[in-house]
Amino acid sequence: MLRNVYLKSLRDQRRGLIGWSLGIVALVLLESALWPSISDMAGLREFLDSYPEPLRKLFNMDAFVTGTGFLNAELFSMLLPILFLVFAISRGARAIAGEEERGTLEVLLVTKLSPIRLALEQAALLATTAGALGIVLFGALVVCSAVFGLGVGIGAASAGALAMVLLGVEFGWIALAIGAATGNRIVALAVASVLAVGAYVLYVASKLVDAMQPWGPASPFHQAIDGGPMGAGLPAAYGYLVAAGAVVLLTALPVFDRRDIAGV
Repeated sequence: MLRNVYLKSLRDQRRGLIGWSLGIVALVLLESALWPSISDMAGLREFLDSYPEPLRKLFNMDAFVTGTGFLNAELFSMLLPILFLVFAISRGARAIAGEEERGTLEVLLVTKLSPIRLALEQAALLATTAGALGIVLFGALVVCSAVFGLGVGIGAASAGALAMVLLGVEFGWIALAIGAATGNRIVALAVASVLAVGAYVLYVASKLVDAMQPWGPASPFHQAIDGGPMGAGLPAAYGYLVAAGAVVLLTALPVFDRRDIAGV
């Protein structure tokens, strides 16, 4: 089992995954439970029209009067991205750098497991666990939509869940790559978090400032949530989310392979 880092780590993380899953279900449940009251609110359209145009575009408020638009604005514009980013960046930073700080990385590498294979197994593990949370999110959306009459279709729910998984995996792989290259978990955590915040600021600025609008598509948030991920189908921009994280990860592998890890 020790030679298979992927399965051992997956087993070790099962309790944490259950906790994260319960949190996601609770969040979707609480927001969905508001929909019957929101949809019956008198003057809702007039209230939404009173918002400034940039804010309506940022949160896609023109679709807020539908169940799908409501969840896009309430869950997918900020809360769910934050949850998936915190999960993935923290896991990515710990995957290599955390093992090194605890002194367990040397134990893994003396088993003839190559550094590159170790990093790739950890990257696969991160994608698997984020995918598991995505499946939980999809199930919660479908069930809550049926219970509270949100009218969210299977395709919309799957697209929304996939967007959150890909956004998390991109920044999780970046954190993993930085941790593997530097051996410092704090640096990996800080750099990946700053990049995520910067990407969100760029996305928001592109919606509020005309001069920044051409730069918006460069933000992973634009690629994942622009226009609301539920109901947007499978945009080609999702491919950039995977490609960007993979490029950073593959770039860091030779650095990690050549690093002199103490005790090995």
